[in-house]
Amino acid sequence: MEPFLLVKFVFFMGYQIQFMRKQGAFLFFSLLFLVLSCSERAVLFQQNAKDWETFGDAEWQFSKTTLIGEVQEGAGFVMTKKAYANFTLELEFKPDSTINSGVFVRCHNKELSATDCHELNIWDLHPNQDFRTGAIVTKAVPMNYVETLNKWNTYKVEANENRIQVWVNNTLTADSNYDYPTTGYIGLQAMGTGKIEFRNIKISKNQ
Repeated sequence: MEPFLLVKFVFFMGYQIQFMRKQGAFLFFSLLFLVLSCSERAVLFQQNAKDWETFGDAEWQFSKTTLIGEVQEGAGFVMTKKAYANFTLELEFKPDSTINSGVFVRCHNKELSATDCHELNIWDLHPNQDFRTGAIVTKAVPMNYVETLNKWNTYKVEANENRIQVWVNNTLTADSNYDYPTTGYIGLQAMGTGKIEFRNIKISKNQ
């Protein structure tokens, strides 16, 4: 090989080695960030877990990893034992056409209340459509109507200080500010008559 070509080859190989080192470092830190991010997410309402409890008249059972609430009359709910302040909550839900359900966040007490909790309704056919699915009951009417009956849907809740944002199936339905409550328990409701299913209930702490 000619000296000139040899020099070019050496420089080229040196560049490739440096590039691979940088790529390796980038990959390492990307994987590290992913692991740390995942480690900060928690799964709520798992079967046989000791960090939640049941109340009321509904029957709660699991089918694989799906939590199913059924009620003939009255009301019941499950609730975390831990209180949460600033968080992102994501879950999937499947309501039948008769159930009155909801996701309650920042509950001040171990009970469901539209005053002492923030109630994110699951009831497309609510007689008062200001309180239908996607509303924060008595606090924010739905910005958009999303149909959810008899199919799997997603709820996402961002709670930061006194602001709460809600998405149903990736559509923003509520974005409002509340001074109270700013921390509390998380609950899932089954009320009236019917069946509600929940799965993939995950929460991560917001800074």
